[in-house]
Amino acid sequence: MFTQSYRPAAYPAGYNTAPAQTGGAGFAAPMGGGAVVPPQVPSGSPMTPGGTVVPSAIPTFEQSYIENILRLNLGKVGTFYMTYENNREWNAKIFKGVLEAAGRDHIIISEPATGRRIILLMVNLDFATFDEPLYYQYPGTIGAPPPTR
Repeated sequence: MFTQSYRPAAYPAGYNTAPAQTGGAGFAAPMGGGAVVPPQVPSGSPMTPGGTVVPSAIPTFEQSYIENILRLNLGKVGTFYMTYENNREWNAKIFKGVLEAAGRDHIIISEPATGRRIILLMVNLDFATFDEPLYYQYPGTIGAPPPTR
């Protein structure tokens, strides 16, 4: 039976690294009376073999997804070209309005003339056009920040 315990320097004293000794419900029993959790490590951080987190000299940025680009350009007027499969009434539709919000799966625009808000699904978006320059921040580079509102 394995009895030797290995505790890397990155784990706090009292952290149970020995083989699990199960209690009544099959859970590992914590050492020292209280449950101790390992230190929080930012996702994607490099680590040494001893478990020490290596600080990154490169700042992290949001990835270049369409919703992030749209979020940088809230308040601008855009034209959104959408297609809808298997729709006999309208297969393609164009929406123009002020970009109010953008999420992972949706865009919210408003029509200035009517004040009507429209939620568009990203799955139907083909492309969008804007008649003014866009703010864009590519991962790993520092772009012009959007104006504060």
